[in-house]
Amino acid sequence: MKSQLDTKFDEYLDFPCQFPFKILGLADARLPDMVVEVLQLHAPGDYSPTIKPSSKGNYHAVSVSVTVTSKEHIETLYLKLGELELVKYVL
Repeated sequence: MKSQLDTKFDEYLDFPCQFPFKILGLADARLPDMVVEVLQLHAPGDYSPTIKPSSKGNYHAVSVSVTVTSKEHIETLYLKLGELELVKYVL
């Protein structure tokens, strides 16, 4: 599968490495589990994401560090996390 992203991660990172993802989504109790489910499919591991609510409580920021193996791996995770219905942004 060819990624639609054209990032430069391979120029700045030595793989494998830890890569921080921040997922901004609707304030829904299912959001962290949905994020971990996607991560388990593409980067199996033991995850304990941190959740920070927005000031008004409408959104949650889910932060998690993932061991990635390539630029394409990072791009796939960005795309797959962004496809979740509750997710607004993946940073």
